[in-house]
Amino acid sequence: MSETGSEATASEHEYAVELRGVRKHFGAHEVLRGVDLAVRPGEVTVILGPSGSGKSTLLRTINHLEQVDAGTVRVSGELVGYRRRGAVLRELSEREILRQRARIGFVFQNFNLFPHLTVLENVALAPISAQRRPRAQARAEAAELLERVGLADKAREYPRRLSGGQQQRVAIARALALRPRVVLFDEPTSALDPELVGEVLDVIRGLAGDGSTLVIVTHEIGFAREVADTVVLMDDGRIVEQGPPAQVLDQPTHPRTKAFLAHVL
Repeated sequence: MSETGSEATASEHEYAVELRGVRKHFGAHEVLRGVDLAVRPGEVTVILGPSGSGKSTLLRTINHLEQVDAGTVRVSGELVGYRRRGAVLRELSEREILRQRARIGFVFQNFNLFPHLTVLENVALAPISAQRRPRAQARAEAAELLERVGLADKAREYPRRLSGGQQQRVAIARALALRPRVVLFDEPTSALDPELVGEVLDVIRGLAGDGSTLVIVTHEIGFAREVADTVVLMDDGRIVEQGPPAQVLDQPTHPRTKAFLAHVL
C-alpha cells in the first residue's frame, strides 16, 4: 500500500491519534472517503453522525481491526499496522499488530467479556498474556481498576451475574488495564437499557476528568456537549464538521450537521 500525504514530521508527535487521508472500501462501497483527524493527548473527541456514516469503521482503523486501503493511522507518532519501506507501507506481522493493540484500549458495544472467567480474571488477562506482566501485579492492578469503576465487590463474580451496565464497566476496566495511550469507545451505551446508561457515562466522565485521551462514538448528544473537547460530525464516510461542542452542536454551519441535529434533538 502506498502512503498518501507527506512524510511524517515532528508535529505528528504532538498527537495521540492522527489519521491522514484514510480510505476504506467494503467491496464496491467506500465507507471512509479520505478522513483526516487529529487528537491531542488528554483530549476527548466525540464522533457523531447517522447510522452508516462510517463512525465505527473509523474507530476500528485506529487499532487496525480494519485495514485501511489508503492513508495512514498513527498513535503517538507510530504508524499503526504498517512499516514504511521506502514509499511503500508493508503490513506488520500479527504479533507486531497485537503489540500495538495492547497500547490502544477498545470498549465495544456488546462488552465482549469472557463468560468462563471471573470479573477480576477478565480485567487481568490482557496484561498477563499480551504484556507479560507478573500475575500478582496484574491482579492487584485489576482489583484497583474494579474499585475505580465501582465494582470492587464483583471481582469474583462471572459476567452472567452482572447487569449490562456492570458488564460494560468491567469492559472499561479491562481496557484501562493495558495502560493505553488512548481509549476508544464504540457506542458504549447502545446495548444498555436506558436506566443503566448513566452508570457507564459516569465512569467515562471520570476518565475525561482525569485527563485520559478518549475517542468516543456515541449517540448521546448531551454527553458529547458535556465532556468533549472536540465534536466530529460524520456523514457518508467524511467528516463534514468538527470543532468545540458549543460550535458544532449549537451553531453548526454544514447543512448535514443541521439536519442530523434536527433529527436527534
